[in-house]
Amino acid sequence: MKKFYIIALILVLIVTGLLSFTADSASKNYVTGYNGKLETLKNRQQTLLELILKSDLKSQADISRIREGIADARKNLKGMDFWLRYLEPIAYKRLNGPLPVEWETEVFEKFEKPYKREGAGLTLAELYLDEENASKDSLAALVRYSVNAMETYGADSITNELKTYHHFYLCNRLFILNLAAIYTTGFECPDTSRVIPELRAMLADVGEIYQSFNTGFPDKALPASYLDVFKQLVSFAQKQPDAYSRFDNFVFIKDYINPLFAINQQLINDHKVISKSFVDYSLNKKARSIFSKEIYDGQNAKGIFLRVKDEKVLAEIDRLGKLLFYDPILSGNNMRSCVSCHKSTEYFTDTTLAKSLQFNRKDPLARNTPSLINAGFNHLLMLDGKHISMQDQARDVISNKLELGCEESTIVEKVLSCPDYKSGFKNLLQYTPQEKEVTLDHILSAITLYYSKFSNYYAPFDEAMNGKKPVDVNVKEGFNLFMTKAQCATCHFVPQFNGVKPPFVGSEFEVLGVPEDTAYTALSKDMGRYGINPATETSNAFRTGSVRNAEFTKPYMHNGLFTSLKEVVDFYDGGGGAGRGLKVDNQTLSSDSLRLTPTEKDQLIVFMKSLNEDIVFEAPPARLPSSRDKKLNSRKVGGEY
Repeated sequence: MKKFYIIALILVLIVTGLLSFTADSASKNYVTGYNGKLETLKNRQQTLLELILKSDLKSQADISRIREGIADARKNLKGMDFWLRYLEPIAYKRLNGPLPVEWETEVFEKFEKPYKREGAGLTLAELYLDEENASKDSLAALVRYSVNAMETYGADSITNELKTYHHFYLCNRLFILNLAAIYTTGFECPDTSRVIPELRAMLADVGEIYQSFNTGFPDKALPASYLDVFKQLVSFAQKQPDAYSRFDNFVFIKDYINPLFAINQQLINDHKVISKSFVDYSLNKKARSIFSKEIYDGQNAKGIFLRVKDEKVLAEIDRLGKLLFYDPILSGNNMRSCVSCHKSTEYFTDTTLAKSLQFNRKDPLARNTPSLINAGFNHLLMLDGKHISMQDQARDVISNKLELGCEESTIVEKVLSCPDYKSGFKNLLQYTPQEKEVTLDHILSAITLYYSKFSNYYAPFDEAMNGKKPVDVNVKEGFNLFMTKAQCATCHFVPQFNGVKPPFVGSEFEVLGVPEDTAYTALSKDMGRYGINPATETSNAFRTGSVRNAEFTKPYMHNGLFTSLKEVVDFYDGGGGAGRGLKVDNQTLSSDSLRLTPTEKDQLIVFMKSLNEDIVFEAPPARLPSSRDKKLNSRKVGGEY
């Protein structure tokens, strides 16, 4: 009997060892597949570099051969995009940077100053070919940077990630989000005739990656439910026209991309996937739709009350925040409140003035009042990205001599002179054990928590994408124009239609050439982002705002120049300021006309109106808390101007 047990144990060990060896061998094949594709891409890039070095850029035949070489390299790059863009996003800018120099801001600008990132690679090389007097050395440098960046992807720190399943579902999530936001828009493909062919080739390559992963990690494999939808997606893309302007992004995202995202999110939770990358900093594992307001967090609206979960406590914070939002006690003269500029009946902006009044009651402020709706979906706030948190923004507005003009040292004293405020905040101290006394942070956090709740509503377009309600055919046509011919989606990204693209860790700034007046006599003198981060590229740059609720948030642009969506569409259609003869050397918007027809412009506007969110606004408070200081008891709800 003892001998039998020994033999059985040996057999178990042999079988276990064989299974372990087999599984290990399969996962090694997955890593080997990655390394093989990496080597092929390196060779393609090296071949392209050698072709450039022996070519004559004055020869159209040589230029054509270089373009073909770039196209071949791009095809291989897209075949690895699934891994490369996620595993090392900074190095990726050298492979396929959309801009030669980027000051794009990541979430970590909250902890460090922005720094210059050189872009290089295939997109910029192709664009450079169209420049007059293009230099062979400069062209070669763009590709050489890309060749050198490839070494990063062969490092142990990268390839070791491939030995476990965790990276896969995170790579896949970013891939799915990019299918919705950038892969069909021409965002980083200069030749739009190749957008859809590249998409099809990329989908085929990703299908192979899926198969390899499932073989290598059978216990964590993609289920049949996912693979069936992906197969349908591939079939859909194959049947679409080659012209990217005719690609049906609406159906592509609604029927295929969004369902794939939901399944992948569920798998991330089921498999307890662990992230080690800042790429996942903002994303929320709970979201089951790309068009969920939970998909990512750009801001902490709760501020100092971050850890509060109790609904009754949150309701009390909200109550105090609402009162404070309408209370001119926060201003230096007790006559001006937050709602003076951010009117709750006007989507928390001011639609009556191009620029709200200064504290002095007569001069206009420098810029148009931005809506507070959906502000939390930006990592940087204000049109120049000055603030990294909602609370910092509120602090600046209250203490700014041109806005509410109240000394920080007196704000808490004035607020706590009201027994209602004092008892309310004193009771909340137990939820902020790091603070033993009521501070300005408590006041600011109550305000930001209050107004942020109005960003949790959905628009008819969201409901359509989530399969809950149909939309008019003109909404679909307008969305498809937005994503392609009109080039809106290269700056306003799905799903918030602002300047935050997947993986939602940065806010983009654009130079549009906005003029001083509608006659285009001069460029606006407002330097925008330059005032915060001085650089050639940031001159006249402004953070890209959301298109959501645009119908109700006029006037438009940083200076409130345009008063209708038609004027805005016409501005873009005409190539911005540079397209109308203004000198804007660093304009990021193409100066060429989009050649939109009147019907197409109307459809664009219909789509934008479908992004109007069904927000339930609240009536102002009936009265404000009384103060022990009788001089403060003549305050009016909302202030006087």
